[in-house]
Amino acid sequence: MAMKSAASSAIRSLLSSSSSTFSRNLHAPAERKKIVGVFYKGGEYAKLNPNFVGCVEGALGIREWLESLGHQYIVTDDKEGPNSELDKHLHDAHIIISTPFHPAYVTAERIKKAKNLELLLTAGIGSDHVDLKAAAAAGLTVAEVTGSNVVSVAEDELLRILVLVRNFLPGYHQAVNGEWNVAGIAHRAYDLEGKTIGTVGAGRIGKLLLQRLKPFNCNLLYYDRLRMNPESEKEIGAKFEEDLDAMLPKCDVIVINMPLTEQTRGLFDKNRIAKCKKGVVIVNNARGAIMDTQAIADACTSGHVAGYGGDVWPVQPAPKDHPWRFMPNHAMTPHISGTTIDAQLRYAAGVKDMLDRHFRGEDFPEQNYIVKEGQLASQYR
Repeated sequence: MAMKSAASSAIRSLLSSSSSTFSRNLHAPAERKKIVGVFYKGGEYAKLNPNFVGCVEGALGIREWLESLGHQYIVTDDKEGPNSELDKHLHDAHIIISTPFHPAYVTAERIKKAKNLELLLTAGIGSDHVDLKAAAAAGLTVAEVTGSNVVSVAEDELLRILVLVRNFLPGYHQAVNGEWNVAGIAHRAYDLEGKTIGTVGAGRIGKLLLQRLKPFNCNLLYYDRLRMNPESEKEIGAKFEEDLDAMLPKCDVIVINMPLTEQTRGLFDKNRIAKCKKGVVIVNNARGAIMDTQAIADACTSGHVAGYGGDVWPVQPAPKDHPWRFMPNHAMTPHISGTTIDAQLRYAAGVKDMLDRHFRGEDFPEQNYIVKEGQLASQYR
């Protein structure tokens, strides 16, 4: 706990305009920038935790710093439609900051309206809410805080796997509703040990998940465009699968850990889901649109998919009538896995660092770029 406290203090220090060394050493930039941040509202919860910086009220903890440098910082949750607060500021905004949890959809039309736009930053990981081709064509830079919430998401994936495999949610609902029907839970509850778990994508999050699954004595598989080095495979105990469709029927649990691209959109359609083992559990904290919405709902209803869990939806916030809200045996939540307080402190510090670099005319860490000098990062091509 002492180490964690020290780490949190260090990150808070980075965010603090008064105590940060590099903040004190900054020279006011020659050009005043207009920065628009789009985040979810904290509401009544905003005052409950001083480290709750990922909401509108927290504003990533950078307002005082930005304004001390002479910049204008507009923060809102209003992002939908031509009369939204976001659209009102598009014409003269230089920088837009958004999160995957309450994304500002930066379409080609919005990019065309934003004549002064230079930089699109994602406070977190995943920039598919931006039309990346339009951004590249317009000469914009798109970047995110790579690595900021990988631990948070991997832990959440492990949680959802256990919740679904152990059939936890019906038991919880029985407790809330004053019921007691052990048979109603036990008939489809299993141990995780000995099960075959495959991750579709084994980048930063997928690899962390595999590491965390190793102590459960599972059979671990992974499919990815890039293979791990032999040492990592041996250490984690995971086997590489070259063919996704060949891996799927082997798996008791499938976890999605790939970005949303033109190639992965709708990847799990009716035909691909049919290739999965009957009774499979699927966890998806990557992007909702990787799944065919109705195909997943139908597979859960038929029982071909025994449980589906995740925190990502094809459109966010998800409509109240979205079919995933009503399908059986699901463990869906709003998009929360990557916005723990620890993750917020990391991605807020990362945003501040990149803004500082941008004002100075310096490059970002290379892994943070999604669009740079008209080129998309390899995973989005």
